[in-house]
Amino acid sequence: MNTKVRISIIALVILTGILGTTLTTPAKEPLEPPQYNPYFGDLHAHTRYSDAWEGTPADAYAAAKAAGADFMATSDHSFMLTPEEWEQTLQAAAQYTSDIFVALPGYEFWMPGFGEVNIFNSAASPPSKPGLHGPGVNLPRWSMPGAFYDQLAAQPEAIGLWVHPTDYGDDFDDFAYWTETRDQAMGLLEIHNFGSWSMPYALLDYEASYIKALDQGWHVMPAANSDTHSPDWISGSEVRTVLLAENLSPEDLYRAMHAGRGYATLDKNLMINYTLNGAIMGSVLAQPGSSYVASIQIQDPDDVSSDAITLVEVVSDCGEVVASFSPNSVTVDETIELKSETASYFYLRVTTASNLSGGEGVTAWTAPIWTGR
Repeated sequence: MNTKVRISIIALVILTGILGTTLTTPAKEPLEPPQYNPYFGDLHAHTRYSDAWEGTPADAYAAAKAAGADFMATSDHSFMLTPEEWEQTLQAAAQYTSDIFVALPGYEFWMPGFGEVNIFNSAASPPSKPGLHGPGVNLPRWSMPGAFYDQLAAQPEAIGLWVHPTDYGDDFDDFAYWTETRDQAMGLLEIHNFGSWSMPYALLDYEASYIKALDQGWHVMPAANSDTHSPDWISGSEVRTVLLAENLSPEDLYRAMHAGRGYATLDKNLMINYTLNGAIMGSVLAQPGSSYVASIQIQDPDDVSSDAITLVEVVSDCGEVVASFSPNSVTVDETIELKSETASYFYLRVTTASNLSGGEGVTAWTAPIWTGR
């Protein structure tokens, strides 16, 4: 969102608990808590370098910037990209990145029978074939997923985003193959795919998949993306992935993606600040407890009644709603106490008076804050 409006989200973050941090010796007593700004963009879109109707990555970045996005990723299918097109994608991203807009080059990797994952910040070139291949290697279906996660985890800077989880019918084998190391490789899950090129958006919410992944132990944030195959980058829908970062730079956005620090919204400028015991969304508390204080601030800058927040729910393990309230206002500022001796995470689900359906419906989901249990 390239406006002057910014909400600084300030939270005491326990540095050793943030998923994906690269700090090996964190400061024991930081002088000031980090300050996070919400940056709005899209992490799943295509150009004619794969199967979009027209346009290049340079066109996509230019259009997204003109439409007011803070960041834009292209994610053309890896097996359709030529080496020359990938190099042009990297060059275009470098050209369009500035202090007011960040272009993120990525690609969508397909494992037949398993699913697709968008990959960012990888040092490896996009693979030229679906599945995992290499010298003397052509892995069978059931060997691919674990090997894929291991390959991604072997690149500490790379980040994976699961996209449209149920397209292959089984939620990436029900999000099996978790290990602590593989957990570091995956940062996001697409909880909403606008699907403007193929199916109506109403069929493309994946909150059940999100809950399943969290219950399997994956530390990921939700993403809402367009998956556009048309030259309508950013302007074609209001869905946004929001990353909480200290600055608008590729490095800080990648850190937010690694940490799972952000939220997904179907309202292009909905602001959400959510902390638990002072820790920002995406954090892992140092020690589990039995009582937690959730601080929740939500604002729709449009300030119109049709965007009123009608329901805020705190969701925990297995999708259980453990607390809720109905503000019926465009602003929310609430502090609530949560009690549980078993919960491993809490995230927010926000309903507004009018979402993409034109009526009341779920509009946003945040990253969890994990209790450390």
